[in-house]
Amino acid sequence: MATSGTFSSRYGPWALVTGAARGLGAEYSRQIASRGINVVMVDLLTDELERTAEEVRKTSGREVATITADLSQADFIGSILKRVEGLEIGLLVSNAAYGPVGMFVERGLEEKLRVLAINVRAPLMLAHEFATRMAARGRGGVILMSSASAMQGTPWVANYAATKAYNLILAEGLWAELRKKGVDVLGFMPGTTRTPGYLESRAQAGNAKLVKVMEPGPTVTEALNALGKRPSHIAGRGNRVTFFISGKLMPRRAAIGLAANMLDKMYGGK
Repeated sequence: MATSGTFSSRYGPWALVTGAARGLGAEYSRQIASRGINVVMVDLLTDELERTAEEVRKTSGREVATITADLSQADFIGSILKRVEGLEIGLLVSNAAYGPVGMFVERGLEEKLRVLAINVRAPLMLAHEFATRMAARGRGGVILMSSASAMQGTPWVANYAATKAYNLILAEGLWAELRKKGVDVLGFMPGTTRTPGYLESRAQAGNAKLVKVMEPGPTVTEALNALGKRPSHIAGRGNRVTFFISGKLMPRRAAIGLAANMLDKMYGGK
């Protein structure tokens, strides 16, 4: 693990975190600030964003800026670029995501397209803008949030899982391209994590014995510690063992069946 000084000198002086009002995004903001980097926090939930930002300011002593933006809108990037003009963004955490739960054929097309906009188009646009600048400077870091569901087809969240596979593959490709230019990229795959979004989904994790619910703090710590060390990382030792077995030792059909079994137990009674 890098020391705070090493982390801040490599990825500072500013970080930009999307989906920062709560959950993993709020935890990223806290931990990045605690490592000596100022934070630009982006979210659609203005009131909650401001409360979290004030907490980060008080506990870390770092500068914190906020931007209210709807990442589902094609022109969202303009408001972000205008607000960060003059700031050197040395770390991008593309964390914001939209993951409604339900059977694919029972969900509307508008919702499916919103998932694509927030989970695919927005990370692509953010990476394009900020990774390009980092490469020109010769240093920086990018974390694209994927998901353990990206490892195979996953019912109940089929469209969401597909978008997270995009983030994983994009991150791994950029890791190979940008490391030569001094920029570290990580595709990070959290498993089931106790966030407001998870709680709102009313998942019955107790029905699926293989599902271990992680807390945001240790999950984010793993991500920040893995940045610069590998192209991708799955949070939690138990998750890594599970996905090693399903990804390396099981036929693809069996791995998908395992995921289906777990998700059916978590959401089938809804």
